[in-house]
Amino acid sequence: MTAREEILARVRSALHTAPSDPVAAHARLSHTYNRIGKLSREACLELFIDRLVDYDSEILQVTTESEIPQAIAQALQHADEHRALVAPAFPAACLPAGFEFKPDNNLPTSEIEGVAAVVTTCEAAVAATGTIILVHDGAQGRRVITLMPDHHICLVHRDQVFELLPEAMTAIAGRTTKPITTISGPSATSDIEMTRIRGVHGPRRLTVILYG
Repeated sequence: MTAREEILARVRSALHTAPSDPVAAHARLSHTYNRIGKLSREACLELFIDRLVDYDSEILQVTTESEIPQAIAQALQHADEHRALVAPAFPAACLPAGFEFKPDNNLPTSEIEGVAAVVTTCEAAVAATGTIILVHDGAQGRRVITLMPDHHICLVHRDQVFELLPEAMTAIAGRTTKPITTISGPSATSDIEMTRIRGVHGPRRLTVILYG
């Protein structure tokens, strides 16, 4: 038997023995990874902030929702930005005065390109990886408005932060069938010489406003 024949025989054998039922197939998989966090609430939030800092994200912490407009204004002023996109369902009470906020009512890309910032909420966050999970609906907006602007300002409630990804995915499972995007820090990539370049595939800046 040649090497090719041996490989194909193994593939045929695997296909023949694998269950066709997705539930049965899933049951065969090994689930040895951690699915439930062990950190306290305080330690979980500290880990989330640590990961955000490690990714060069900017963090603003407030206690109440009434402080959110001031935090958004601070994030925009720091970057000398005066306009921002928002999803149509973003709470207007959270937006500060003195800035132009453009609702994304299916704006064409030509108009999105002209706005440097976007403000959204999120669905959940993961402390272990410093990840923010967006479900592209409501106040979290379409995927395109979270990728094209140079600066993403995201509101994260402290109760939305889970220690591990399986916990976060379990929490949002069944709540939506919309597309999901996971964000871990500003967009960055490295070329063959390991030179890190920001903003190639998404926003160069990520500001997280942690509240609640």
